[in-house]
Amino acid sequence: MTNLSTETLFDETETANSKQIAILKKHFPQCFDKDGHFQPEKMMEVVKANEVDMVKESYSLNWLGKAYARLLTNLPPQKLLKPDTTHNESAENSDSGNILIKGDNLEVLKHLVNGYREKIKMIYIDPPYNTGSDGFVYQDNFKFSVDDLSRLAGIDKAEAERILSFNAKGSNSHSAWLTFMYPRLYIARELLKEDGVIFISIDDNEQAQLQLLCDEIFGEENFISDIAVVNNPKGRSDQINIATAHESLLVYAKSTKLQLRGFEAGEHITKRYNKEDDKGRWREIDLRKTGSNDRAIDRPNMYYPFYWDEESEVLSFKKTEGSVEIYPMKSKSEEGCWRWAKDNAEKNMELLYARYMPVKKQWSVFEKDYLDTEELIKSTSVWSFKDVNSERGTDAFVKELGFSRGVFKSPKPVGTIHRATQLGADKDSIILDFFSGSGTTAQSIMQLNADDKGSRKFVCVQLDEATYDMDTKTGEKIAKKGSEEAFQAGYMTIFEITKERIRRSAEKIARENEEYQGDLGFKVYETTNDFRPKIDDDLAVANESLFDDMVLSDEQYQALLTTWMLYDNNVLTADIISVDLQGYNAELINKNLYLIASDFGTQNLKCLLDKLDEDKSFAPDRIIVNGYNFDTAIQMELNEAIKSYQNKKKITINIIVRY
Repeated sequence: MTNLSTETLFDETETANSKQIAILKKHFPQCFDKDGHFQPEKMMEVVKANEVDMVKESYSLNWLGKAYARLLTNLPPQKLLKPDTTHNESAENSDSGNILIKGDNLEVLKHLVNGYREKIKMIYIDPPYNTGSDGFVYQDNFKFSVDDLSRLAGIDKAEAERILSFNAKGSNSHSAWLTFMYPRLYIARELLKEDGVIFISIDDNEQAQLQLLCDEIFGEENFISDIAVVNNPKGRSDQINIATAHESLLVYAKSTKLQLRGFEAGEHITKRYNKEDDKGRWREIDLRKTGSNDRAIDRPNMYYPFYWDEESEVLSFKKTEGSVEIYPMKSKSEEGCWRWAKDNAEKNMELLYARYMPVKKQWSVFEKDYLDTEELIKSTSVWSFKDVNSERGTDAFVKELGFSRGVFKSPKPVGTIHRATQLGADKDSIILDFFSGSGTTAQSIMQLNADDKGSRKFVCVQLDEATYDMDTKTGEKIAKKGSEEAFQAGYMTIFEITKERIRRSAEKIARENEEYQGDLGFKVYETTNDFRPKIDDDLAVANESLFDDMVLSDEQYQALLTTWMLYDNNVLTADIISVDLQGYNAELINKNLYLIASDFGTQNLKCLLDKLDEDKSFAPDRIIVNGYNFDTAIQMELNEAIKSYQNKKKITINIIVRY
């Protein structure tokens, strides 16, 4: 049976805890009374019935603006998302699975959350450090009255006034920074796969606050590590008592299902394998145990003899005439023990041989330890690799890609993201960076794919932050402090630098890897103002022709289509199939058929029914129509026609009128 329903995009009335309450109602309906009031004693019954361990002691992170941050997390996006069709349709980008989005990252994350929920394997971000010199000032565009904020955030009016005051003036306090970070990290967690991981670069100024915040959002049990990334081995000369040589890389899992990988063996490891035979490179390891418990009396079952036939160079447990008997001796007078039990040695005898040690004047048995090129080395909590040095980031940006040194301050080294990706992502993962800056993450992913023939995809987000201010007297653009070189080089926004860096990186990788056929393109999207009419009277437009047909420009059409497809749980790279309904253009994305344009009439409806009947590959289960362009009469005609068709075919197609 046809189900025709009406909805308004992002029209939910949210409060600081409304989404969390909805989750509780979904999973624990027995904990709410008939009026929807939560009953904590019922929840305690559930907890006790499942034998959950409970503790009375706890602590939490509280700050001015926390309730406001929760409210911001739950509010719907205020803008739409549109593609850069000219860029995206070019030959190098048309088939790309990589994404670059221009806009406020909180807005963008809210758009992505439906389509990319639990699809992101790894997130890397390098947020503002709030050092006082990095330009961070918290100020958003939401306009609340004291009464509205008090009601929606569940706080008293005095606290609401203080929050609105620091927001209006702009603030870089710890509270302001936490208010900025909370909603972004909360939504980021929703995007991660169950075995996903997030890496966050931060310095001492906010590291302590950030770890407490992540404990709250990701859960203390999902803390993995605070990696010390030694990015300035000599230390910072501007610090008084101790010259800081590192910054932190906080690592949190989405859940306990995370299994981090390791690093490929570097030259400092492989050079130890200095011998080679027909099986490959190997190193010599004495089979005699050293260190604690290395005496025969400590491990008597590890004390046994080998026999070495010097003539045939065969090692065995069989004593023959002229063979050398070899015990594990710490010295000539002290008995030691082997590292392997006798049965293990017997199974792996082909890896063992004997050698006389002239300095000690005694024989011993050695293991051939072959280099396993597939074996990965577990990461430590200190990264002192040369490729994470800050100077490497600048060199890559300036010397390798040709940017002027001052165009972007302190671009992240490719090595930092490269190593995080090696640990946290698979070869076919989607990696998200919603503080993209100069675009290091995008370059790192493309380079890593070229190196190991992977098919990783990136989704990068960068604010359209201007490099200039407007002169109030002349009306001319003047360079912002710290952005002079970027402005003089012609970059009006940081996003333009991000985009150009990705383009140059792709060209560089293509030049250096002539036979590489992987994805070096990227599609561009951006947030745009919502042009749709506002409906205040409970969707009265569904029953009355309050608006004439909305004639959409190509840009507006694409903005609605892109926003709707994400809202309906599709990714940005989903296949979009154009469907010609006798001159009316519709789009099919997975099982959703979108009717957005105006002038849909009876002849187009007939064509739709014919296509449903004749084309077996055309099988939408939802038809989503633009309510502004479908008056009540055509809505009813569409509904009746689809109802009649599906009764005949015994299928279900839902019709959604969306405003």
